[in-house]
Amino acid sequence: MLEDRSVDSCLLSRVFSSSCLSESKWSFMYPGGDSDSKLVNGKRPLEVVEDSLTRNKSLRLTGYSIAEEKEKYDSDKNQSEAVGEEQIDDASVGDSSETSTGQGEEQLDSNSDGSDSSDSHSLIQGIGRDNSINCLIHCSRSDYGSIASLNRTFRSLVRSGEIYRLRRQSGFVEHWVYFSCQLLEWVAFDPVSRKWMQLPTMPSSVIFMCSDKESLAVGTDLLVFGKDDSSHVIYRYSLLTNSWSSGMRMNSPRCLFGSASLGEIAIFAGGCDSYGKILDSAEMYNSEHQTWTTLPRMNKPRKMCSGVFMDGKFYVIGGIGGSDSKPLTCGEEYDMETKKWTEIPDMSPPRSNAARESEMPPAAEAPPLVAVVNNELYAADHADMEVRKYDKERRKWFTVGRLPERADSVNGWGMAFRACGERLIVIGGPKNSGGGFIELNSWIPSNGPPHWTLLDRKHSANFVYNCAVMGC
Repeated sequence: MLEDRSVDSCLLSRVFSSSCLSESKWSFMYPGGDSDSKLVNGKRPLEVVEDSLTRNKSLRLTGYSIAEEKEKYDSDKNQSEAVGEEQIDDASVGDSSETSTGQGEEQLDSNSDGSDSSDSHSLIQGIGRDNSINCLIHCSRSDYGSIASLNRTFRSLVRSGEIYRLRRQSGFVEHWVYFSCQLLEWVAFDPVSRKWMQLPTMPSSVIFMCSDKESLAVGTDLLVFGKDDSSHVIYRYSLLTNSWSSGMRMNSPRCLFGSASLGEIAIFAGGCDSYGKILDSAEMYNSEHQTWTTLPRMNKPRKMCSGVFMDGKFYVIGGIGGSDSKPLTCGEEYDMETKKWTEIPDMSPPRSNAARESEMPPAAEAPPLVAVVNNELYAADHADMEVRKYDKERRKWFTVGRLPERADSVNGWGMAFRACGERLIVIGGPKNSGGGFIELNSWIPSNGPPHWTLLDRKHSANFVYNCAVMGC
């Protein structure tokens, strides 16, 4: 997280404008696109859902001024438009033409570097490439749109994903919350700057639009799983290109799985196939290579389960299994070094008193609402409105306090309980369709009971359909 930024990050943030500038201000990263409100080939700049943005004054760093570079960019852009719109289109991100991409990058270079190409190699002139990158990885993600506008090297550093890999290697990660309260619409929320960003509308068929969906963020990708006709499909949103595309198909397509991500990898365990068979198989996804790898089978098949990473291992928790489709109280641990599954009894959070008394069918409840912060496992009891913590030594759950009042749900559906860096995030909305607010509350776990902080609230006619946290 970015609560405590270094001197480097403060310096760069002042140069590359305020961190209040959202990642959505990527007009320079995607040159040639001046139709902010239109989706072109499934791509458009993220929109900030705010009435106004505040900017810091541009300052000089070793003689480098963004204000001057922006003025150069606007001047060159006007000249380019006078020549013809084709040159602008050629510079668009996502153009498959190698020549076109080269033209766009040369145009960016001319806007930023003038006749001096040495700055392209040093990034920030006068301090060298290594020091430049060290500064950049400490900047907020929301500054990267401005950074990408400076020259081809800056743009490549961001667009290729290299800057995010370097951040991950340095242990510097920002966590943003992505969630959907409308069928094909997603928004992103930065809990540090408390800014909202609108993602492009998902492309899909009517069947996918109306189907149940599952989601997970891994690396710089947001994956959304659903059904199209009788087959399972995946749509992938890329932070690097700000666009949706079809994702790579699983080796064994499934739904109702347990999943979690760790850096650029994610594990998906259990679930159901297209015929409703409960699975004991698992797969690993690599977001950098967009590949699926089949893992060893679990000890028990299960569906409607949850997944987390804790202490470097993957855990699948709870769910429904067996021929009689009864709730599973056990979990399973997958060791990525030994490639073995180990069953752990009583790892699933116990059902609430209200659920047991009502004799609610297990399939009517949401999968376990669990999250891991600082390698500690927490669970939300939607019925009793309580937060529980798992004692790894005694292998028991105990209550630590209450959920926020606004954490409404229907049997656990419609409420998001997620780890967001060092925070626990709870997103709750109206129980019934027709209007109201959703609220984002956070708590940084400590020794005492939860003290929830209201981060923001947002008008919504629906509850939360899907939610994922992207850390990069």
